Amino acid sequence: MSITREVFSFLTENLLEREVLILLGARQVGKTFLMRELEKLLCLKKKKVKFFDLELPDHSRLFDRDKSELYSFLTEDCDYLFIDEFQYFENASKLFKAIYDDRRINVKVIASGSSSLDMHKHLKESLAGRKIEKIIRPLSFVEYSQKINNFEDYLVYGGYPGLLAKSKPADKRDLLKQILQTYIMKDIKGLVKEENISAFNNLLYHLAQAQKQVLPTATLANELRVTEMTVEHYISVLEQTYVLYRIPSFSQNLSNELKKSKKYYFYDNGIRNAVINNFMTIKNREDKSSLYEAYVCHFLKKHLPSHGELRFWRTKTGDEIDFILLINHEPIIFEVKSKLNSLEIPKSIKTFIKNYPKLKKAFILNENLEGEAYHLGFKVSFIRLKHLEYDPEILEIFEDEI
Repeated sequence: MSITREVFSFLTENLLEREVLILLGARQVGKTFLMRELEKLLCLKKKKVKFFDLELPDHSRLFDRDKSELYSFLTEDCDYLFIDEFQYFENASKLFKAIYDDRRINVKVIASGSSSLDMHKHLKESLAGRKIEKIIRPLSFVEYSQKINNFEDYLVYGGYPGLLAKSKPADKRDLLKQILQTYIMKDIKGLVKEENISAFNNLLYHLAQAQKQVLPTATLANELRVTEMTVEHYISVLEQTYVLYRIPSFSQNLSNELKKSKKYYFYDNGIRNAVINNFMTIKNREDKSSLYEAYVCHFLKKHLPSHGELRFWRTKTGDEIDFILLINHEPIIFEVKSKLNSLEIPKSIKTFIKNYPKLKKAFILNENLEGEAYHLGFKVSFIRLKHLEYDPEILEIFEDEI
């Protein structure tokens, strides 16, 4: 492998399990690459492998046959069956279920899919208890830095693997715009009515421009001149096609906490910057705090345990904390800052410490300072943003999940 993907060890370990392994994620995040690496590994072990990419016409035509004939064709003399972009095969979930349930054979299915709302519905209904899903995300900075050890470059262009082969900024911009255009043309087609594509694109731009801000659905609907139901549908499409994270608010103890508000972050800063067509360097950007927060959001969502939640906190009087990580309902807080002059704890964190005695840890992620400070005996750790993925105190939180 040209770089070591953090998820690869999880995938190799899963090859020993019977459940259908499904890789989900946006286009060009490396799903096919990972599947091909798994194929190579299995071939070295002398396993019988079949691999089909349903975006290729020659492979897709092979699936256009009688169900019984297709089943035999795929499962005979086979230990591992790979199906790339399985959303193009209408009966994929039924096929996977049949192979899993057939005790006469021992075929492990590994499949990948990009974006289809129907696909998620069928997987949930047909493969309950029969599948293991893994979202493949853009590269982390740890992965990206194996080829390009430039944090500011990563914040601007994001983590799509194809960027590693591009040395010129113009080529990186062109690749990201191509990925964005492919998303609009391929994945959104059929999910959004053709006459509403303009409103959808306007929403995409508005969410990118206002990333990290609290955006009420009613406000978005008024600006786009569509119904709130339409806005909710579009945002759901963006979530389920691996473009956006929707982060809800956290409230428990104070009467003036925002209770139903939401913030939105893009899965990848490069795609977000392609939407607004802004690839200026970090030091020249007015929105660098938005890129910093999105980077932290991506890290936390990637490592979020199954029993965890990610929220933000804000009060009507202006106190705010960017991210509240809840594990077993106990909060860990992350505040994101730019350049700091001292290890001074912000008022909002002091308010949170006072009102939430179950608080486990607190971090202030920033450009330039490291150290610790205390309030009411509680330690607040200051960590440089570029060290987020390496910091032992943060990694300890997720040690059972990473």
